[in-house]
Amino acid sequence: MINLPCPIPLQQYPHILMAHGGGGRLMQQLIQMFLTAFGTADAIGHDAATLGLKGNKIAFTTDSYVVKPLFFPGGDIGSLAVNGTVNDLAMAGARPLYLSVGFILEEGLSIETLWQVALSIQQAAETAKVKIVTGDTKVVDRGKGDGIFINTTGIGIIEHSQIIAPQSVQPGDLILLNGDLARHGIAIMAVREGLEFETTIESDSAALAEEVLELIAANIEIHCLRDLTRGGLASVLNEIAVAAKVGIEIDESLIPVREDVQGACEILGFDPLYVANEGRFVAFIPQKYGDRALEIMRSHTNPRQQLLVRLLRIKTAW
Repeated sequence: MINLPCPIPLQQYPHILMAHGGGGRLMQQLIQMFLTAFGTADAIGHDAATLGLKGNKIAFTTDSYVVKPLFFPGGDIGSLAVNGTVNDLAMAGARPLYLSVGFILEEGLSIETLWQVALSIQQAAETAKVKIVTGDTKVVDRGKGDGIFINTTGIGIIEHSQIIAPQSVQPGDLILLNGDLARHGIAIMAVREGLEFETTIESDSAALAEEVLELIAANIEIHCLRDLTRGGLASVLNEIAVAAKVGIEIDESLIPVREDVQGACEILGFDPLYVANEGRFVAFIPQKYGDRALEIMRSHTNPRQQLLVRLLRIKTAW
């Protein structure tokens, strides 16, 4: 975690006030806090950022993040927001470049908590090699929010001619998974429900762009990419099967789930294939690229945590 002093005088204003969203001096202090955290203190005071983009094709995405608790093993709402948006761009085969960050803050929120979230956002952005270039803050009445809601919008550039989409999936494609499943969802639930295990289950939250861009740079033909967030692996495979008009058969015994995560799923009554992840994705690629793709993916994670199955058949009607 980056350790910078918060520029807001915490002794005078230890908590968010409605005035922090009113456009006056306190709101300017709040904006200065974010500018300091995100390394954009020299930004011009304008309602829009001016960006330089190379090439003719960009990817553009937006998402909102609500999580309780705000801090959890392996991450927090700030790093989650950055990684989630970066990963959405990566799944389109784009190189993430820029993010906007919008905050909905509840009156009474600790400024110290907000500062820690801001620093976490900046650290995650640096790791993902993206810049935060614009943002917004709003304050709602006490009891009308849940501490912090975050919206992030991302822009990335597509530097290749591949069409990475469910409609590109073909019979015979391999499906590669970049790691074990269900840790993020279970990490959140364990803290929320006060569950304790012999080992701490940490979220798998991580930025995936570097791994995807390395696959593309190796000239591996990629038919489809999808990160396994809400609904988990099973929901993603179902969605892709419907969009591609194919049937997908997998061997569940090949799918890696940590023993402690499996045990937590059994206690909570969850199927790990349907539990959310924040650092996992599947790649659909032609069989001839399988060995090289696995080699690249294994360089980013545990070599035993790879799912390798075959797309077996096409259904002619739905």
